[in-house]
Amino acid sequence: MTVTYFEIGRIIVEEEQNGKNRAEYGKQLLKELSKQLTREFGKGFSVVSLENIRKFYLVYSKSESLIRILQIQKTQSLTEEFKSQKTQTASAEFNKADYQTLSSFFKLTFTHYVFLMRIDDEKERRFYKIESEKNNWSVRELKRQYDTALYTRLALSRDKEGVLKLSEKGQIIEKPKDIIKDPYILEFLGLPELHQYSESQLEQEIINKLEHFLLELGHGFTFVARQERITFDDKHFRIDLVFYNRILRCFVLIDLKIGELKHQDLGQMQMYVNYYDREMRLEDENKTIGIVLCQNKSESVVKYTLPENNEQIFASKYKTVLPSVEVLKELLENK
Repeated sequence: MTVTYFEIGRIIVEEEQNGKNRAEYGKQLLKELSKQLTREFGKGFSVVSLENIRKFYLVYSKSESLIRILQIQKTQSLTEEFKSQKTQTASAEFNKADYQTLSSFFKLTFTHYVFLMRIDDEKERRFYKIESEKNNWSVRELKRQYDTALYTRLALSRDKEGVLKLSEKGQIIEKPKDIIKDPYILEFLGLPELHQYSESQLEQEIINKLEHFLLELGHGFTFVARQERITFDDKHFRIDLVFYNRILRCFVLIDLKIGELKHQDLGQMQMYVNYYDREMRLEDENKTIGIVLCQNKSESVVKYTLPENNEQIFASKYKTVLPSVEVLKELLENK
């Protein structure tokens, strides 16, 4: 259906470009086409739907990745053609091979693409398309990941080459830092930002919404345990949450802290990580990662508490209410 919509969009654009008065002709064309398609095929072809279909073609026919896949060689790019409103298009018809290529490119539902089309930056749009395909995101989850600025949170921690990789391959996990987000957005827990809740309540809400929490953590995470007890010298300690990342092949320990991060919190996590590395980790597994989730933190405390070459212990903020675009931007820029 998605490929069919792409073809309908192409036909609409080509017919529009042949019209003398494009704007008025286009409006009338959509109305007449809507009546004809509705009469022949039923619901789903309203004027609004056809406008989305038209936009779908205009946006994705100019996609660099699709152009590259179809190997369209022209003296002018599709972008220039549409800008100059020439009647010539990228291809008058798609043969069977092109259809198969398009089918392999458009793997999501049309509703996914209607949302993706709202994203102006093509690199960002490609990232969310790739992640939706890889993780089988519903439209609802796609919207949530976009609203929580997943791309921006990842992009700001990478150099230009890394940002380019995000748009071409999605999130790539090669080292511990690649799985870390700062901040983590936990609005799905339903805890008001200023509500007085305990660490145990926060942990319980995470367990209650474990599926959502795993989605926020990202690729390759599996749940192992909560309140994992470790004992030595007749002393007992409990790790709030234990996960395993199948891609990095290592344990990931998470400690939840209410309020400001203290240097003792990082020291405690260092102890947990050392214990897991020496007592729990198998020979063929990689070193354990520890994440302290806190409401607030001083970057200086983190900097001077952890070693310079640290690749195992991380401190990240969390937000229990979805921040506004302005607040989220400020959070990311002040990292």
